[in-house]
Amino acid sequence: MTRYVLLKLGRGLVVVWGAFTASFVLLYLLPASPIELLFNPEERNDISPEAYAQIEQQYGFDRPVFVQYLDRLWAALHLDFGASVQNGKPVATAIAEALPKTIVLAVAALILAALIALAVAWVATYLESPWLRNVIAGLPPLLVSFPSFLLGLIIIRVFSFQLGWFPPISRDGLHGLVLPAFALAIPVAGPIAQLLLRNFTTEYGSPYVLTSFSKGLRKARVLNGDVLRNASLPALTQGGIIVGELLAGAVITETIFSRNGIGRLTEQAVRAQDVPVVQGVVMFVALAFVTVNFVVDVAYPLIDPRLKAAREGVTV
Repeated sequence: MTRYVLLKLGRGLVVVWGAFTASFVLLYLLPASPIELLFNPEERNDISPEAYAQIEQQYGFDRPVFVQYLDRLWAALHLDFGASVQNGKPVATAIAEALPKTIVLAVAALILAALIALAVAWVATYLESPWLRNVIAGLPPLLVSFPSFLLGLIIIRVFSFQLGWFPPISRDGLHGLVLPAFALAIPVAGPIAQLLLRNFTTEYGSPYVLTSFSKGLRKARVLNGDVLRNASLPALTQGGIIVGELLAGAVITETIFSRNGIGRLTEQAVRAQDVPVVQGVVMFVALAFVTVNFVVDVAYPLIDPRLKAAREGVTV
C-alpha cells in the first residue's frame, strides 16, 4: 500500500509541474507584453524607455525566459506567486478572496449534478418500457455535448428575462446562486449519469437482485438498496475529473453571470496577460485536481476491501 501511495503522490507532483510549465510556455508565446497591457494604446507613446524598463525590472520580465522560469518555479514551490501585474495585489490574496464564492458555486453545482445523474440512472433502470428507457438513457450524451456558454445564455433568457424568476446577474445569497449552479451542474451531470446508468444496468443483472426478488421485494426497494450502493461506489473514481470540469466550467459560468470567483479572476487575468495571477490559478487548480484524485485513489480500496489486495499486489 505504501508503494501505491508513493506512486500516486509522485504522479501528482509531475502533473502539477507539467501544469506550471505549460502555463508558463503558453503565456510567453503570446505576442503582447504584460507591461504594454497596463497602459492605454494612446498612453504607450508617452511612456519613457527608462520608465518602461523600470517596470519590467520590477516584475522580472527583463531577465532571460529560462531564468524567469526557474525563479517562478522556485517561488511557486514556496507558494509565492508574486503580485498581480494589473493591480499589484498579491496573487495569494486575490485567489483567497475569489475562492469562497467559487467553492459555494461548485458545491451547489456538484449536489445538483449528482441528484440529476442519480435521477436519470434510477428512472432509466426502473422503467419497463424499452422506448421510454432509451429516451431517458439518451439524456446523458445530450447533457455532455451541450455547450456551457449556450446553456447559460438560454437559462438567463428564459428564467430571467422572460419569466423574471431570478436576476440575470448573480448576486449574493441563494436567489442569485440558483441559475449559475444549474448552468454549471447540467454539463457535469452528463458523465456522472453515463457511469451510473452503466453501473445500474450491470448491478441490476447480478444474481443478488434475483435473490431479492425471490424474497418478494419490490423493484423500487431493490434499486434503492444494494443496487444503488454498489452502482454508486465506482462513481468515486470520477472525483478528479468532476473537480476539473467544475473548475473549468466555473470560468464560463462566472463570466456569463458576472459572478466574482476563481473563474472570473482567471478570465480577467488571461485577457490582461497577467502572468503571476494566471500561473497562481493554474497551480491552484492543478493542486485541487491532484489532491482530489489522490484522496479518491487512496480511499477507494478502504471503501471497497475487495480492491485492497489487488492494488497492493499490482503496480498501478
